[in-house]
Amino acid sequence: MTSRIDALDAHYDLIVVGGGITGAGILREAVRSGANVLLVEARDFASGTSSGSSKLVHGGLRYLKNGQWRLTLESVRERQRLLDEAPGLVEPLRFLMPIHADRKPSRALMQIGLRVYDWMAGVRRSRWLPADEALAAEPDIDRQALRGAMLYEDARTDDARLVLRLILEARALGATALNHVRAEIVQAQGRVRGVRLQDAVTQAQRDLTADVVVNATGVWASQLPGAPPGAPKLRPLRGSHLLFRAQRFPLHHAVSWLHPRDGRPVFAYPWEGAVLYGTTDLDHTDDPWEPRISAAEVAYLLEGLTRQFPRLRLQASDAISSYAGVRPVVDSGKADPSAESRESALWSGPGWVSITGGKLTTFRTTAREVLQQVARQAARFDPGPDRPVFTPSRATDQLRLRGRLGDAAADALLRELPADELQAVGDTPYCWAELRWAARHEAVIHLDDLMMRRTRLGLVAEQGGEAYLPRILDLCAQELDWSAARCAEEAQRYRAYWQARHALPGAA
Repeated sequence: MTSRIDALDAHYDLIVVGGGITGAGILREAVRSGANVLLVEARDFASGTSSGSSKLVHGGLRYLKNGQWRLTLESVRERQRLLDEAPGLVEPLRFLMPIHADRKPSRALMQIGLRVYDWMAGVRRSRWLPADEALAAEPDIDRQALRGAMLYEDARTDDARLVLRLILEARALGATALNHVRAEIVQAQGRVRGVRLQDAVTQAQRDLTADVVVNATGVWASQLPGAPPGAPKLRPLRGSHLLFRAQRFPLHHAVSWLHPRDGRPVFAYPWEGAVLYGTTDLDHTDDPWEPRISAAEVAYLLEGLTRQFPRLRLQASDAISSYAGVRPVVDSGKADPSAESRESALWSGPGWVSITGGKLTTFRTTAREVLQQVARQAARFDPGPDRPVFTPSRATDQLRLRGRLGDAAADALLRELPADELQAVGDTPYCWAELRWAARHEAVIHLDDLMMRRTRLGLVAEQGGEAYLPRILDLCAQELDWSAARCAEEAQRYRAYWQARHALPGAA
């Protein structure tokens, strides 16, 4: 079998290792220079932290409490850029923060924080809702001692699709990006010279040289084989989430509140046809590639739900799936994990630059900081003036599809694929054409690439989308030339993956 790495050039101006939001952002900014740029990812694009986030593009209201003014201001501005540039992919989300007389936060404290938040955004979006209006907006919130609610705005996204759109737009400009390709840093004569690649599918190996190599592997930054020393001490933090059917947990807005046990912010909001609820913030000491929610986290989250939505009587058995992500947080020694800064950390040496930490929302500014450092070794990579990350769509039809794929790909999909495949997959927001298009054009290697990241069927459909697997596997057989044996192998692999990572603890 011919390996995909056989077709690569022997030398690249820049090689980026890591296919999460940071690596994808760097690739997207770097290719603007006209340089020859390669990105490689050991597993699938966005298969680590960048598909396990809380899916919020937000300013970080709680960071104000910790005095992180610069990070909040940067995040608010980047949130607005993404809302303007990526409609259909980054969407405005209205939040309610119920205010009760017998618990924190107070109305005065929230109003002060939101005034600052609005000032940073340059527009007033928050206001007070008296109790009757709050209940009209969300009838199931706790009515006991309810004084009202603060209404404000942030944004939501599909984090994996955000990563993929960055990569696909970079590829359209001439960049190369490969998933399921492992990398080892190669050094010689006191500097990084390139990488040794291994195709995880064929096991073929190949050495490539580069002017500069960027290590953008996040929580794995110090574990990348051959990586030069100097990485800051990281504190991997696990954030876990539950997903519910919208019929069982009806919400029209995002609702945020403080958990009764420890005062941490938790939230629930409509996402991809389901309701997403989280998040925890715990030190993660297990394998960062295999995070999953623990029974203790499920109990913690349900305790918070019961406090804010007592009428719904939600139980663990009502959740259709779970997921967890590991955040690469730089360790500053704080006792409370939630008090650690989400700032990024950057370090470098001859022939290499490394980056870790940071937030989903601020990937663009992080990428530009990295390229400024790269430019000290290769001047062509100076990021120059600000430019849009995404070209805003000028079309008004199929906004969601255009947001997820970009205009060119959405137009091609609508032109090439039969209209009956625009039909939804069950009661999910995905259509069959999206699945076929992804299999045909979006570097699907395994079934979980398609079910968990090109679409999120594995999270929002019952039992990981088990009912749809026969038709999906038939589609993969057509588009990926999978044999019957390969289809059976992929189905078995996916079911084991879903059970290990996304079923609730104890679920059969």
